[in-house]
Amino acid sequence: MTNLIRLHSSDNVLIATASFAQGADPLAIGRSLGVAIGAGHKIASTDIAKGSEVIKFGASIGFASQHIEAGSHVHSHNCVFALHSNNMPIGSALNEASTAIPEMKPRQFQGFERADGSVGTRNMIALIATVNCSATVIRRAVSIVEASGLLDQYPNVDGIMACTHMSGCGMSTKGAGWDNLQRVLWGYATHPNVGAAVFVGLGCEVMQIARLRQIYGGAETEERFFGLTIQDIGGTAKTIERLVAYIKEILPQVNKHERSSCDVSKLKVALQCGGSDGYSGITANPALGRASDMLVGFGGTVVLSETPEIYGAEQLLLARASSKAVGERLLEKLAWWRGYAEQNNASLDNNPSPGNKAGGLTTILEKSLGAVAKSGATPLMAVLDYAEKIDGPGLVFMDTPGFDPVSATGQIAGGAQLVVFTTGRGSAFGSKPAPTIKLATNDRLWRHMQDDMDLNCGDIVSQGVTIEDKGEELLELIIEVASGARTKSESLGFGDYEFVPWQVGAVM
Repeated sequence: MTNLIRLHSSDNVLIATASFAQGADPLAIGRSLGVAIGAGHKIASTDIAKGSEVIKFGASIGFASQHIEAGSHVHSHNCVFALHSNNMPIGSALNEASTAIPEMKPRQFQGFERADGSVGTRNMIALIATVNCSATVIRRAVSIVEASGLLDQYPNVDGIMACTHMSGCGMSTKGAGWDNLQRVLWGYATHPNVGAAVFVGLGCEVMQIARLRQIYGGAETEERFFGLTIQDIGGTAKTIERLVAYIKEILPQVNKHERSSCDVSKLKVALQCGGSDGYSGITANPALGRASDMLVGFGGTVVLSETPEIYGAEQLLLARASSKAVGERLLEKLAWWRGYAEQNNASLDNNPSPGNKAGGLTTILEKSLGAVAKSGATPLMAVLDYAEKIDGPGLVFMDTPGFDPVSATGQIAGGAQLVVFTTGRGSAFGSKPAPTIKLATNDRLWRHMQDDMDLNCGDIVSQGVTIEDKGEELLELIIEVASGARTKSESLGFGDYEFVPWQVGAVM
C-alpha cells in the first residue's frame, strides 16, 4: 500500500502521505475512490459498519454515520463526533510515565540571570497598558524609539514591546476576567525576559497601577517598575514625550545585563499548535513531545494548554496525573468549559476549523489526540489557572482557550521564556518577549512558507527520520534560540499584536 501509513495496530484507517486522484484504488482491492483526497486524510483499511467506531492513534475519533467500505475516504461526510467517556482511572499510567523521564546530562545555555533566580532568554523593555485608553500612546512611544535607531547602540537589549489590549475598564473588579488580566499584566512586567517594565494608564480606569503593586509587589517594587498615567502627566503628547525620555534614561542600565552560562533546567517552554492538519499528530507534535520529555529530564518545565483542544484526549493526561488532586483539577477545568460553551450557544466539538478539515482532521477527538502528543510521555505535575505563575518542574497544564494568541499570552505571563508552535496549514504567529519557534508538519508547508518556519518535521514521513532524532534536533534548536539565536518571527518583527489577554465576563 504505497503512500499509506498505519499509526497503530488497532486502527481501521490509514493515513495518506500523498494525494490520491479521483478513481484511484489506494488499497489495490479493485475499489476506486469517488473523490480525490489530499495528503494527511484518512482511508478506511477495512469495512466500517454504520455506528461503529473509527479508530486512529489506537483510539476512537468518532463514529461512522453510514457504512464505510474499505478503500473509501473517511472524513466529515461519514465520520461524526460523539460523546466520549473520560473514566480513565487517575494515575493509572503514572509508573510508566515516571520511567519515561530520560536521564539527561546537565546542559547549559546562554541566558540572562535575574535577581530573583529566574533566567531570561531575551532582555527586553516592556511598555504595558493597564487599559485600552493608553494603547495608542504606548504604540506611538515604541514606534518613535524603534525608528530613532537608539536600540542599535545597546547590543544587550533585544528590543522594546508594546503590551496593549482591549480591556482594563468597563469590567467587574472581581471574577475570572479581572483575575486573568491582573495576572497577565503582572506576569509580563515580572517576566524573566523583561529587563525593565513601564505601566501606562489613563488614570481613572478600573485596573489601577497602584492596586497591581499592592496585590502583587508591595513597596519593594517601587524602584523596579515605573508607572505613569496620561491624566497625571498632562495629556497624550506629554506622556509620549515622557515615555521616550524614560526609555532613553533606562537603556544603559538594561544593557548592563549580559548573557552567561545557565542550566537548561531553568527553561520553561510553552507548547502550542495551530493550523493543524492530518500530519500534526504524526510528525511535529510527537517530535515536540520527545523534546518535551528531554527538557523534563534536564529538570526543565513544559507547559501544555488549550483546554478545549485536549477534549477527547484528556484520558491520556489523567492516566499520567501525579496525584488524584491534579487529575480532579483537570476534570474540573473541562467541566467548566462544557458549561461555558453551552452558555454561549457553542459546543466543544465545534473544532476542527475549516482549515483543519481541509488538512485531514475530522473531529475534535482526532485533533485532541494529536495535540496531546506535544506533551510527551512524562507525569502531569500540575494544573494551573490561566496566566498563573509556573513554579514547579516537569509537565504542567495551563487552562486556556484554544485561540493561539490568548493561549500563548497566558503561558508567557506564567513565565514561559520560549514558545514552540507546530503547524500544518501554516501560521504567522510570533510572540514577545518569549520568541516562538515554528515547526512545519509537512514538506509542502516547509517549502511554501520558509520565511515563517524554523524547522521542518515533514521529513519524518518523506525521509524516514525518526521521532527521536527529530526531537533531538528540536532540542538543539530550543537551546540555540534560548541562547539568543533569532527565530523567523523575530526577524520579521512579529509579536506585539499577539498579546491578547483572555477576556471572560461582562463588558459594562
